Amino acid sequence: MGLWSIIKEDFIQPKIQDPAFSSRIELFFNYPGVWAIVNYRFAHLLYQKKFKALARIISGISQFLTGVDLHPEAKIGRRVFLDHANGIVIGQTTIIEDDVLIYQGVTLGGTSLERGVKRHPTIKKGVIIGAGAKILGNITIGENAKIGSNAVVVKDVGAGLTAVGIPAYIVEHKKQEKSRAIDEFCENKLDKLENEILELK
Repeated sequence: MGLWSIIKEDFIQPKIQDPAFSSRIELFFNYPGVWAIVNYRFAHLLYQKKFKALARIISGISQFLTGVDLHPEAKIGRRVFLDHANGIVIGQTTIIEDDVLIYQGVTLGGTSLERGVKRHPTIKKGVIIGAGAKILGNITIGENAKIGSNAVVVKDVGAGLTAVGIPAYIVEHKKQEKSRAIDEFCENKLDKLENEILELK
């Protein structure tokens, strides 16, 4: 698939994934995550063609304009949507597959200072990452997994699982319809927290 076709997909993601979207004009003023991804597409192409300094300059300008720190060497698939976007950090060796949804304040960071090795996470297809989550190191988040808001993830998360907390743990799943929302598990978290408070009393 060509670059322009991929960018066209990027531009229609707010309409598909954000219930608040109401007009194309909003793309220019209210969706910095879309522009961060589009800018990344050009920077990544230049980086691959060995124009690394120019790619980094484009990334720096994009970070200033969008609030997203996205390294041009990272590998990002199709239909990736950065919702609200501000404060997102995506490291150099990160791999993000198709149809991933990432909310504001997320860090896909490294835990090693070693050069020439993969230091950042691999995010598989269909993953949702809640606001403020930190996913650190060369770990893998499996297909259709969900990472709760402000979770700190330092170990692999299997396909279809939901991780919450600091450090992140897997929440128990109930049989239910597939959903793109994270907050369907909030009730379980609150019940667990309430029980722990009662035990402390």
